[in-house]
Amino acid sequence: MTLDILHLALGAISGGLVGFTLGLVGGGGSILAVPLMVYLVGVPSPHVAIGTSALAVAVNAATGLMQHARQHTVKWRCGGMYAAAGIAGALGGSTIGKNFDGQKLLFLFAILMVIVGVLMLRSRNALGTPGAQCSRENAPKVLTFGLGTGVFSGFFGIGGGFLIVPGLIASTDMAMINAVGTSLVAVTAFGLTTAANYAFSGLVDWVLAATFIAGGVGGGFFGTSLAKRLSGGSALKTVFAILIFVVAGYMLWQSGQHL
Repeated sequence: MTLDILHLALGAISGGLVGFTLGLVGGGGSILAVPLMVYLVGVPSPHVAIGTSALAVAVNAATGLMQHARQHTVKWRCGGMYAAAGIAGALGGSTIGKNFDGQKLLFLFAILMVIVGVLMLRSRNALGTPGAQCSRENAPKVLTFGLGTGVFSGFFGIGGGFLIVPGLIASTDMAMINAVGTSLVAVTAFGLTTAANYAFSGLVDWVLAATFIAGGVGGGFFGTSLAKRLSGGSALKTVFAILIFVVAGYMLWQSGQHL
């Protein structure tokens, strides 16, 4: 795919939005990356958009992770366990996703987003347990959620944060701000696994990925700072859910025109 200056500029702007939402809610960048690649930048192949966005999201997530780590909002043991369980799932899921019709993939992606958004709104007043950690008692639950999230992450070609955040909350009852920071460990791992699988099939646009990543570095800084300010109540969960509904609605409208 040949990209002109306008498309590269749109890629950088899109990367900024992705980096901002990754820093803010952990999963928003994963949700935004694929539709931005397809509908704003104009990548004609959904599979190239998925492979390229997986790489960009992984690198931007790593940048956001470093910023959250400096603010001590990352539960490293939980993030490592979740990521380890999900990598195999992401590899298997991405293998299946590459052979699935691209437009149907985007449609199913949007439906899944709506379900997660509803679940997050229903639990928005649950603030979590201060100091929640991963222990021997909840390890099986954490690993099961990690494996399942990895499958979905690879299948839909996303970093998986919009599934990892509620998965971490459900399996450990940690606070939202800790789930956001911790999720970026797994988002990085899942995204790199998915991107490697797609790159092996020639489904990554490296120039666009570099532009996307460059824009995401600045966006991630502002997103992480805002997340810290919103972490005291239910506002962060509400923002998370609203973002999901807006993007899912647009994706359903767009993909419905092609099905």
